[in-house]
Amino acid sequence: MNTAIVGPVGPPVKRRYDASKRRQAAARTRQAILNAALELFALQGYAATPMTAIAQRAGVALDTVYASAGRKPELARLLIETAISGSTQAIPAEERDYVQAIRAAEDAEVKIAIYASAMRGIAGRLAPVLSIIQQAAPAEPELAELWRQIADRRAANMHRFAADLALVAPLRLDPADAADIIWATNAPELYQLLVGQRGWSPERYEHFLADTWRRLLLVG
Repeated sequence: MNTAIVGPVGPPVKRRYDASKRRQAAARTRQAILNAALELFALQGYAATPMTAIAQRAGVALDTVYASAGRKPELARLLIETAISGSTQAIPAEERDYVQAIRAAEDAEVKIAIYASAMRGIAGRLAPVLSIIQQAAPAEPELAELWRQIADRRAANMHRFAADLALVAPLRLDPADAADIIWATNAPELYQLLVGQRGWSPERYEHFLADTWRRLLLVG
């Protein structure tokens, strides 16, 4: 009878933990939840949409919705933040690619062109979210406070942008006034009016912003 020869048994081979795949899966789940929430909020309203319906539309468990996005007001904040960042998660302003490109540019008109281009994408993503927030805010104090916080944060960022412009070119007016003008003209409400209601193309909106800022803010 043949006897098999068994060699020394080594330690069990450990599988390498692939964190990147786990992050990608989490991002896909979060995006599915965000898409479902945006669709249902637009279809039947924020208040009338239960979290269970969002979970069902996204194809995940209700606990997964809470773990990925939080309660409904937190989900609304995430919709706003991801519309601004163009990602599946909030990204601080200083870490966004277009902000870094603006700060690296040495010419004021280039800075303006970069920001106008960025706003074209941001406003387009924010417009449908803004409609939902505006409709729900009167009966939802948390949403009204959320939008006020976003508006205040935008205003602070505009002061930084105006100050950055003033470093490389003389401005027609005080940087604080310049910041207020930029804040008002890049509001998603204006995108809604021009693109959503008046039929402008996003490209025309971008060119309008850049031309307006050059004419109003820069000397010469």
